[in-house]
Amino acid sequence: MSGSAERGFRRRRSVLFVPASNPRALEKARGLPWDAVVLDLEDSVAPEMKAEARAAAVQALSAAFGGREVAVRCNGLDTPWGADDLAALARGGAGAAPDAVLAPKISGADDLAAYDRALAAAPASTRLWAMIETARGVLDLKEIAAASASTRLAALVLGPNDLSLDLRLRPAPGRAALVPILSALVVAARAHGLSALDGAYNDFENAAGFEAECRQGRDFGFDGKTLIHPTQIAAANRAFSPSADEIAWARAVVAAFAAPEAEGKGAIRLGGRMIERLHLVEAERTLRFAGMSSPM
Repeated sequence: MSGSAERGFRRRRSVLFVPASNPRALEKARGLPWDAVVLDLEDSVAPEMKAEARAAAVQALSAAFGGREVAVRCNGLDTPWGADDLAALARGGAGAAPDAVLAPKISGADDLAAYDRALAAAPASTRLWAMIETARGVLDLKEIAAASASTRLAALVLGPNDLSLDLRLRPAPGRAALVPILSALVVAARAHGLSALDGAYNDFENAAGFEAECRQGRDFGFDGKTLIHPTQIAAANRAFSPSADEIAWARAVVAAFAAPEAEGKGAIRLGGRMIERLHLVEAERTLRFAGMSSPM
């Protein structure tokens, strides 16, 4: 797959984690304006609740979420619950299958292949998202992303909490220690047509800090951010949406290249700037992302 291709264009500005063991949270989530939801079976679920959470997630998948994307984060295959999680999700069938399974702590292409095999019986529409939250996973980003050619892989998801623990990082303004990893993850995703999702921000009462981190993730090229609290949804949707100025510019670029005088030209002048066909591609993507039709 070429770097310019996108595997199933979906808006994933806001990706909300919801504990599958919490019926009230599951029900409330249906009415929230997220782009994607992750029914969590892993970190947010106590060991004694794992089986109950699994059953609740499967049941929730059979109900409507308004046509929006629904993923399930399974437990790792190296835990007592991972194999059962994947078996239950795979046999759910087309009527109760998640849009994606989020696999934790993917540390290499072999890890990814194991989850892919475990989902062999799942519908083809069920994709695989890989959480990058170990030092080995960062080192093997290239191989993990390249495995999308032979697996269900559709997205790379940063897991900053476990990754910081594994790397023994100390908190720093602007996530300074993670900056090289942010870029590396986006590069790997883009090279193989995958979505890139920025990791969760834990201090959900710090609205200014969250908005700043959203802007940072957007500027690094991420498609959206995973969230741990409903109050973060609106800010994430704003940050990862094109601005009014960006939409206006995109419409102008598309209109300029559609003009008869631009036919056959690789570069034209618009508003005192030279723009090329690559700008047209980006403009069309901006309008598609904003849910707008191109002015033709």
